[in-house]
Amino acid sequence: MRNFILMAGMILLAASCSNDESLDSSVNLSSEQNLVPVTVSVSSFSVSQSDFSDTDNPQGAQATTRATAVGDYDGVQKLTLAFYNSDGTEQLKVTHTKGSMPEGDTFGEFSTTLPLGSYTMVVLGYVLYDDDELTLTSPTQAEWTVNAPRETFAATQEVNVTSTTALNLSATLDRIVAQLKVISTDKRTANVEKVRMTFAAGGKQFSPTTGLATVNTGSVSTVNTGVKVGERSCAIGYVFLQTDEQTMDVTIETLDADGNTIFSRTVNNVPFKRNRCTKLTGSIYPTAASTTAGSFQVSTEWIPAYDMNF
Repeated sequence: MRNFILMAGMILLAASCSNDESLDSSVNLSSEQNLVPVTVSVSSFSVSQSDFSDTDNPQGAQATTRATAVGDYDGVQKLTLAFYNSDGTEQLKVTHTKGSMPEGDTFGEFSTTLPLGSYTMVVLGYVLYDDDELTLTSPTQAEWTVNAPRETFAATQEVNVTSTTALNLSATLDRIVAQLKVISTDKRTANVEKVRMTFAAGGKQFSPTTGLATVNTGSVSTVNTGVKVGERSCAIGYVFLQTDEQTMDVTIETLDADGNTIFSRTVNNVPFKRNRCTKLTGSIYPTAASTTAGSFQVSTEWIPAYDMNF
């Protein structure tokens, strides 16, 4: 399991500063009393090199773990840091975008101010494509409000700001989604533009605290084929699970340029696990000569590997 180690150092520099003195101009605070400058640094990740990666290891063997600079992992393009009061109200929230930081600022290094008090700190790491939107509203509620879930990491921690004494905090940023790969054994035909994966359970709303889905109504991921006509494809989708391991039906469809369904197949009882990849392999591009798809094979890349024929 790939773990991201969040090294957060909170340096309390002075008390009774105004909101205008926040070291991060993107942060707006609701209170202007007893403000203490706070620095939070995301210094490095600890990245597992197996399980969720695109590996062909049939046994899903565990690989070594290495430290990686926060800006070196493509699966995290945004970092959102938020603090919530004990009554659940938001104290502050700020997001860093890799490659779009103001001059002099560093991706993953947050500087702001907090009043004395007790808070829940939430950190989300994720990537956005097209018009994706991820909304964080509390330590227990977040949602991909536009489009389907993407690769998502989360950590929460209780933080007490009681004096000017420096606080050294650390937290582990964990991947909290399950991944599905639909791998075609046949080659893309000219009439297919997209692949749609419909998860019958789980969802795209989740709790950053538990890392679990807060609904069980399902989710839909639609992606481009990503390959040229005549090439085999690999469509990737993500889903938040209601429990650490969950079994559900998955419907796979190929769509034309207008969104019309060309091929549809439901695979029953597909097993998923958080921070693991489940592969469905089969024919999804039937031609005029063969209008039906062959059987699907499931590989979950767990330890040991689990294979399932349909």
